[in-house]
Amino acid sequence: MTLAAVPALGAHLVRLNGADGVRFAVWAPEATALEVQLFDGDRQPTGLVALEPQGDGLWSRFVPGLTAGQAYGLRAHGPWNPAAGQRFNPARLLIDPWALGLSGDTARLALQVGHAVADPLKPDQHWAQHRPEPADNAGAMPLSLVVDAAAELAAGAAIAPRPSIAPDRVVLYEAHVKALTRLHPAVPPAQRGTYAGLAHPAVLAHLQRLGVTTVCLLPVHTHISERHLLARGLVNHWGYNTLSAFAPDAGYAACTAGRDPVDAAEAQAVRGEFRAMVDALHRAGIEVVLDVVFNHTAESDLDGPTLSWRGLGQNHWYAMAEHGVPHNFSGCGNSLNVSEPRVVQWVTDSLRWWVQAYGVDGFRFDLAVSLGRVAAQEHGFDRHAPLLTAMRQDPVLRDVRLIAEPWDIGPDGHRTGGFAPGWLEWNDAFRDGVRAFWLGHPATRSELATRVCGSGDKFRHSARSPLAGVNLLTAHDGFNLADLTAYTQKHNEANGENNRDGHGHNLGANGGAEGPSNDPAVLHRRGLWRRALLATLFCAKGTPQLLAGDEIGHSQRGNNNAYCQDNALTWLDWVQADGALTAFVAGLTSLRRRHPGLRHARWFDGPAPAPGQVPDIVWSDLDGSPLPDHAWHDPAHRSLVARTVVGESGEVATEELLMVWHTGGRCTLRLPAGQWTLRLDSSTALIAGLDQPGQQGVQGAQGQWLEGQLPLDAPTVCVLVRALHGPNDHS
Repeated sequence: MTLAAVPALGAHLVRLNGADGVRFAVWAPEATALEVQLFDGDRQPTGLVALEPQGDGLWSRFVPGLTAGQAYGLRAHGPWNPAAGQRFNPARLLIDPWALGLSGDTARLALQVGHAVADPLKPDQHWAQHRPEPADNAGAMPLSLVVDAAAELAAGAAIAPRPSIAPDRVVLYEAHVKALTRLHPAVPPAQRGTYAGLAHPAVLAHLQRLGVTTVCLLPVHTHISERHLLARGLVNHWGYNTLSAFAPDAGYAACTAGRDPVDAAEAQAVRGEFRAMVDALHRAGIEVVLDVVFNHTAESDLDGPTLSWRGLGQNHWYAMAEHGVPHNFSGCGNSLNVSEPRVVQWVTDSLRWWVQAYGVDGFRFDLAVSLGRVAAQEHGFDRHAPLLTAMRQDPVLRDVRLIAEPWDIGPDGHRTGGFAPGWLEWNDAFRDGVRAFWLGHPATRSELATRVCGSGDKFRHSARSPLAGVNLLTAHDGFNLADLTAYTQKHNEANGENNRDGHGHNLGANGGAEGPSNDPAVLHRRGLWRRALLATLFCAKGTPQLLAGDEIGHSQRGNNNAYCQDNALTWLDWVQADGALTAFVAGLTSLRRRHPGLRHARWFDGPAPAPGQVPDIVWSDLDGSPLPDHAWHDPAHRSLVARTVVGESGEVATEELLMVWHTGGRCTLRLPAGQWTLRLDSSTALIAGLDQPGQQGVQGAQGQWLEGQLPLDAPTVCVLVRALHGPNDHS
């Protein structure tokens, strides 16, 4: 770890000409003057320091005598010309975009607009008519903090090293820090819903039992709630509204009881608690990946607040359309200008900081297509766009996990499979195809085969691996698994938008009753679906991702857009956890580890590569006959069998797998010649022959021995195994 990792901009401790102090450096290309307002420990202003222009839009100054913990804010002077995108207002105290720490209340920052308005909750003027608000708002703004960057990097270096996990062994687990542990009975009350709670031994043991290798945390950057939520008395629970890209959100800190830090010492305690969480996860063999939001900022549209970027130079920080209005590829009111080198620098500085100062192991990029939009190409997507290229070649970032959500709402915004080698991508084609196949929506065997073999139609190009696709059934956005199999329609009334929000195309099914039911037949049908869906996920090529709560049967009562529900709707209900389902998921991940044919990192070739050699995959119907072309595309038939022979990477295969996907109806599977062992039958929750002795839910030490046939009845995924005695044994 070297001081080279310290960002060049922001406020940093330096020694200059024999004096210790702080060097401030700010980027504001169109400003006419830039000042730093200093504050004491009681938030009282103590001085105003004028920065000096350095050229290229940079302003800086060394101030001797200042130390770590110094609180400050920025004031930017310049033209007020909304139609030209210029909205400078020195009466508005601004947060330093590169600040490594913040203190002060953030609860109602969405109301700190830069223009005069009677009620910022009810804007009533056209943007072109905005006039600057003359009142000083320093008393309502959080303050930036000078942080000892060298000490922070040393603390990051002391975190336990990143676990070594082979790419084909990765199991992702998407979780919200607060929702995961807020109701966990084994976590002490003061730690529930916090970084410390996530690091609790009971939570770590649950993750280890599940076979999770990588926890993907919803945003932990300091964030705020939007004005429309404040108007309804709600909050932004998910956190996709970033205020600071360098400081962890104190709402998840036990050390401050979830409130914003009041001073530098409390802000430092929050950082320490976050590091302790990462350290505990690493020691448990689990990576930490952060969901980060660099497609837009918390400043919303032009009726939104002026907090940092807008006040320092909207035309350069944001991708601008006509008449001084930012583009809105995010749907959140603005889009960052990722074609601007200084914005690229800000993003990569933030990412490096989280890797080196906080020990995180990768990032999932929200609406990542926005990060590849190039201004010179009319904001079209380019997988080699400046920011995407910068991340892939950066000496710190090139070795961490980079995961894209490969879409946004801008023009031609759906780009699944369109990112460059080295990226993982959320695979919505897997999500939709698998849901449709099992839950009775239009689907074919061809579509299922494509999805469980790694979605080659999306990812088999540019030397990409099947592991590039992140296979998922559910995510924070949309139905969770319990609701996917209990509701056909979204039920988002609690969000206060008359159920207009949230996606309408969910491909769900309710099993005969919408919502909660005590009908045994309905509950049985839902259980069959859930286990079949989960088995399909963990027995498919690609990188599997599980949504936290799906393994315990948590329901959000049909809400598929619970971003503003910081309550028992989203907090995982551990008391009512479905222990049998948890054991089934743990068994699936163990089965995946045991059998390379379930996590093969290369594309299937199909036919035998040479005479006398064994094909790596052969498809058939239940009776063992090959599928004619028309049968692949017949939506009326939903049973499929695959016979695969693959070994560990670089090794000869020692076993043959027979995989079966059957959506229901009594019939008989004809087995190929030989003695087969039934290792998985999702209809009965049977998982046998695991590598974890004593695993709950196991039926039989090695599984049931079968020859000739296997009766099928209910919807199920089955995996059967036959040992090979030589590389050409394919009787």
